[in-house]
Amino acid sequence: MSLDFSVLAGNMDYFYKGVQWTILISLLSVLFGVIFGALLTLMKRSKFKIGKVKPLSMLATAYIEIIRGTPMLLQIMLVYYGFDQLLNINMDPLPAGIIAVSLNSAAYVSEIIRAGIDAVDKGQLEAARSLGMSQFMAMRLIIMPQATKNILPAIGNEFVTVIKESSMASVIGVGEIMYSAKVITGKTFRAFEPLIVAAIFYFVITFTLGRIMNYIERRMKASDSR
Repeated sequence: MSLDFSVLAGNMDYFYKGVQWTILISLLSVLFGVIFGALLTLMKRSKFKIGKVKPLSMLATAYIEIIRGTPMLLQIMLVYYGFDQLLNINMDPLPAGIIAVSLNSAAYVSEIIRAGIDAVDKGQLEAARSLGMSQFMAMRLIIMPQATKNILPAIGNEFVTVIKESSMASVIGVGEIMYSAKVITGKTFRAFEPLIVAAIFYFVITFTLGRIMNYIERRMKASDSR
């Protein structure tokens, strides 16, 4: 069977809308993932104790391990159906997909932030503390500005990953790129051509974003060498 892309001529609007939804889901998911991931990092590094137990640290660690140890597809379906069955909330597919992808991204972003902070020489924190700075002030003024340079490139890579993994939200009816390909397949009875076009859109988005992140990383390294 030969390829026939002419059948897609009148259906490209589905892909254009799918690209918009994919980018929206990815942007919001990474944004919320960074916020929640930062909170998880603070919880994991917390020294709050009840007896000999660090409940905040244990809770954050358990969450991260569970999220990283289960498939995103399962997490999306749990969020979508869980809100309905457990909370009696009939959630639309789009917000359910954003919540699920955000919760997943937060676990990975938390580890990115932790690694970025740990990469900064611990002697700098000790020196700041010896000068009379509080833990919070030392982290804000000394550690985090340096850690950010380690964190930002990795956050960019997480953004690229989320763009690809957002395709799993199509299983609950979110109209992103893969869902658009399925719709066009149903209309044209051609499966291979829509998948090729979907792959091209994903590649263009991730390749472009990857080049932008590489440029930003080079600029940051150049500023360090001055």
